Formats: sequence, structure tokens, C-alpha cells
Amino acid sequence: MVVKPNMVAKKPQGQAYKDKSKPADIRLSNINAAKAVSDAIRTSLGPRGMDKMIQSSNGEVTITNDGATILKQMNVIHPAAKMLVELSRAQDVEAGDGTTSVVVVAGALLEAVEKLLQMGIHPTAISEAFQRCSAKAVDILTEMSRPIELSDRESLIKSASTSLNSKVVSQHSSMLAPIAVDAVLKVTEPNAQGSVDLKNIKIIRSLGGTIEDTELIDGLVFTQRSSGVNGPKRVEKAKIGLIQFCISAPKTDMDHSVIVSDYAAMDRVLKEERAYILNIVKQIKKSGCNVLLVQKSILRDAISDLALHFLDKIKVMVVKDIEREDIEFVCKTLKCRPIASLDHFVAESLVNADLVEEVASGTTKFVKVTGIQNMGQTVSIVVRGSNKLVLEEADRSLHDALCVVRCLVKKRALIAGGGAPEIEMALQLAAYSQTQEGVDAYCFRGFANAMEVIPSTLAENAGLNPIATVTELRNRHAQGEKNAGINVRKGAITDILAENVVQPLLVSISAITLASETVRSILKIDDIINTMQ
Repeated sequence: MVVKPNMVAKKPQGQAYKDKSKPADIRLSNINAAKAVSDAIRTSLGPRGMDKMIQSSNGEVTITNDGATILKQMNVIHPAAKMLVELSRAQDVEAGDGTTSVVVVAGALLEAVEKLLQMGIHPTAISEAFQRCSAKAVDILTEMSRPIELSDRESLIKSASTSLNSKVVSQHSSMLAPIAVDAVLKVTEPNAQGSVDLKNIKIIRSLGGTIEDTELIDGLVFTQRSSGVNGPKRVEKAKIGLIQFCISAPKTDMDHSVIVSDYAAMDRVLKEERAYILNIVKQIKKSGCNVLLVQKSILRDAISDLALHFLDKIKVMVVKDIEREDIEFVCKTLKCRPIASLDHFVAESLVNADLVEEVASGTTKFVKVTGIQNMGQTVSIVVRGSNKLVLEEADRSLHDALCVVRCLVKKRALIAGGGAPEIEMALQLAAYSQTQEGVDAYCFRGFANAMEVIPSTLAENAGLNPIATVTELRNRHAQGEKNAGINVRKGAITDILAENVVQPLLVSISAITLASETVRSILKIDDIINTMQ
């Protein structure tokens, strides 16, 4: 090469060396970690999904296919993978159902992101396009949905049983779904639109019997049996008192002890103790109370054997050791205030109920209060199961069903299930991408393709050919059959609304918005920095 005298080599001005490969590697590592979590629970999606057996460090075994439960118990180390665990938890709080779907959708979107990044599209451009996609997808879902009224009990039951169909207890869905619907409708406040506090529904697990023995109790249930030995086990026209003080001899301060050395002093101590307890019992009798609920005490026995003996004699039924956190629920149900001192134990502080009785359930006994006068808006469900694993899964499944009915109270609209809304979104977004220019067109197409993951996974888990099934489904939707979905039981594509496979609109909307938000967050990360602790 000949260098001419007038050619001067130019220095790069202030150009520091910049490593372009690191952000790309970090992004790829985050995407792969999150996809691994998504793939781990993908097999448990849908009615024919598989269950996972989770063994914790202390040897406890859990069998479930509830996405949130599986992810909560998984030991996830990678920070991006932890974001998917949080995503599933967020869906559980927002909608209660669709915890597996939301992670599977996020995994598919990340796969689409990976392809778009390989095409050289900037992460910010993808992120903004995905935000518009998700807004458009929500519009498509809303347009597909059909409104319902809370008086339409049949539709509510259909939604609850769809949510139960993918669970271990699916064969009992025809019995558990009405229980979930009735429980939520009972605690729904008629004037406050869309607010249901599931804390007003108390689920009590009782080992023994089968899931068919599960019952909804319009009243109050205590997990413990009544404490008296010879006391009444059934009280009609009960007058109930809830106390927070102890009926036992007072104790000295924590670090003091009293040493009694002669018999006369000993007798005097016992006599004083007897008189002290007798005084409390007389006050209880005077008020007319015949059912006594006693809060658990930390420092000493809430109720001594001597006190129980006296209360048995005056025919008072005693339920002791009620947990502190349950007191609020008990007060809300009975519409009473806990009595904190003996002076306030008067007839006006008591609550009336038609019947309080101790009932046997499997190997255990519990106390049931029914016919409460002026009862609060609460309800109790006693879930039965033959073993601990079934019982816990029934509890989780029932919680999902309750959440589904709560979603319908919040947003009163239903949408078809069985992969129908996802395929409809995929088709309409793909058509919409044709009208876009430049980068947006690619991003919309990628988002649309990612939506097909739900129907293809449903088909795969049901043992169908995913490619053939999704192609057929796409074809039916292109012909205008908006409610065509995968009927897993028949292994064919049918009108899914006619098969009563429906889900709340809120579950689908929440899944799409939360999944795309998480994907956008992962997309914006270009470095992982470890802090000094």
C-alpha cells in the first residue's frame, strides 16, 4: 500500500472500547433460565396435564399440578427464573387460576423474543411493540367474551368446574363446584361491586372419609372438640360467650417462684384458688351463658381442670384453645366482641345460636355452631379426604375454584376455554401485523405465534398430534368459529361453549398482561451485578 504525503491517519476520537457481546449473553442467559422454568411446568397444563411430586428438605411430600404451588416449592437460583416464580404468584393473587398458563405463555413469548433479537431488532423496540400487542390482545379477549349476571348460577358453576377439571379431584368437580359458588355468593357484599374477601370463607381440613363428604356449613366450625369430660356435647338455644381471659389460678411473674413449706399454707393457697375460680364460674352462670369459647393463652393454661370440673357441673360446653388469628373470623361470624375481663361478662355480651354440637368426622371430632342469630357474612367449608396428600390437593383445588368465582364477581364476563381465545388472538394479531410497518410487523407476528403455545400444549398433554390439532383449530377459527376449542375428552375440536368449558375473562386478561410485563422486564436487563454484602 502506498501512503500519499497528504493522507494523515485519523485517530479515533474518545472512542472507548465497548464490549457488545456481554449484554447479548446476559439476555440469552436470562431467557434460557426463564424458559427452563416454563418448560418444567408445561406438562401440567390442562385437564390431561401431569402432576408433580415435590419432596421438601424435611421429607414432606406434595402432589399437585397447581402452577403456583409447584413454583413456590421449587428451589430456583437464577434471578430471571425467580421472576417467573413471582409472576405465577402475582397471577395467583390477581386471579387465583391460570397460574400454569401464565408461565407457559411467558416462556413462549421469551422464545419469540429470542428469535427477534437474533434478527437484530433492538430490545427496546421489541418491548414497546409487545406492550401494544398485549393491549390489542386484551381488546380481542374482551370482544370475544359474553357478559353474565351473578344470578346465573349455572354459568358460575360451569366456570368453577372447568377450573377443577385439571386437578387431581376432577372427578368430584360436579360436587365441589356448587359448594365454591354458594360460598362466594354468600360472602359477596351486595352493595359493594366486585369485592369478595376470601378470608370470610374458612376452609377446614378433616382427615377421614372421602372428598364426597365435603360440606358447606352455614355457621361456624371449630377444629377442636369440646373440652369438658362430663359436660354437654349438644346445646340447643345456645348463649355463646367468647372470652380472652383465663379461668385458672394466676401465676407469678416469669422469673419468680413461690415456695410453700407448710400444709396449712398449702391448704390456704388451694382454697384461694378454688374461691377465685368459683367466683368466675358463678359470674358465667349468672349471665346465662351455656357455651364458652376460650382464646388460647401464651403464659398459662387458658382454663384449668378445676374450672372445667365446675363448668361441667353447671352444664356449660367449653371450646378452648381458639387460635388468636381465628378470633377475628369468629367475631365476624357471631357478630360479637371478645370479652376481655370478668366485669364485662354480662348477658348483653352473649350471642344466641339455635344449636351447638360436637360432631364426629372420620377419626376426629369438631364443634359445629349453626342457626346463629344475626350472623355475619362468613361461611365455613369442611373438606374431607382419605389421606393427607388428597386432602391438601382438594384444599388447593377448592381455593382455585373459589378464586374463579371471585373473578366473575369482579369482572362479570365469561370466555370460552380449551385454547379457543388464544388461537383467536393469534389469528387476529397475525392479521393486524400485516397492517403494520417495519419492526412492529415482526414483533406482532412473533407475539401472535407465541399465543399458539397454549392450544398446542393442551393437545400435547392430551396425547393428540399438536401440529395437526392446532392447524385444524386455526382453520376452524379462520372460518369464523370463534368458540372452537380442543375438547380433550373426545380428542377432537368442537364448539367449546356447548361443552360448558368456560373461564372468567379476568383470568385470561390477567395472564396476558402479567406475562407480557414480565417478558418486557427480562428483555430490558442487559447486565447482572452482584452486590457486596
